[in-house]
Amino acid sequence: MLVLRLLNVVAPAYFLCISLVTFVLQIFVFIPSMFRDPSTTPLFSPALLHGALFLFLSANALGNYVLVIQSSPEDLGKDLNLGEGAEVADWLDGNRSLGSALPSTHFCRLCARVTQRHDHHCFFTGNCIGSRNMRNFIMFCLYTSLACLDSVVAGMAYISATLSMSFADPLAFLTLLPHSISQFFSGALLSSEMFVILMLYLWLGIGLACAGFCCHQMLLILRGQTRYQVRKGMVVRARPWRDNLQEVFGKKWLLGLFIPVRNAEGSYRRQKEK
Repeated sequence: MLVLRLLNVVAPAYFLCISLVTFVLQIFVFIPSMFRDPSTTPLFSPALLHGALFLFLSANALGNYVLVIQSSPEDLGKDLNLGEGAEVADWLDGNRSLGSALPSTHFCRLCARVTQRHDHHCFFTGNCIGSRNMRNFIMFCLYTSLACLDSVVAGMAYISATLSMSFADPLAFLTLLPHSISQFFSGALLSSEMFVILMLYLWLGIGLACAGFCCHQMLLILRGQTRYQVRKGMVVRARPWRDNLQEVFGKKWLLGLFIPVRNAEGSYRRQKEK
């Protein structure tokens, strides 16, 4: 438990450091290298378009990241009827009494609260993912993967121009790291260039991981399930996939694709208000 709590503090700091390094490299290294002659650069040059695209992806990733943290799943422990004699330990093991108000609630050890439609605890946000911030979390994963893959493309263009390398061969990227390490220790490669090459592989790994996680999460949403329910083997009521999507993304789902907006209130809050 101590290791998990430490990871819950280190992981968000690690993510913010990677984001800061990515922003600095893109704005001050990659994009300026695309300008051959700034005095004759047209308004809609590839460099300016790439800069606008990166800022758009970064703003959406950071905005949804902040909303995931701000839209913390509310603690239902005070409102739920856990039944006579039921203790918090029952929720730790996933057991529920007959008096439980919602079968999809779960007690998180790290957050020390009962949340509705608990999916998992995200260490990179230091927060539980539930009904209130699921949409923002998916958008955060989507735009993070796009920003990382965009940085990979920009970094490859920078390395290609700096080191006069060609990535026409599909195996060139796979052999780039071992070849660069040998050149670095022989003194033929600068530390800054080696750092960019290492960041290329880091961006690729983060981008693919976030893309895969986002696709898996969307599949669960279409089926009306959460990761916690799948892990515990819980049976969910079959519903049309359109209803499952609307429950997570709301009616204004199109706006949330382009602008970081707060998720709609969960069904539990609507029932409580009625």
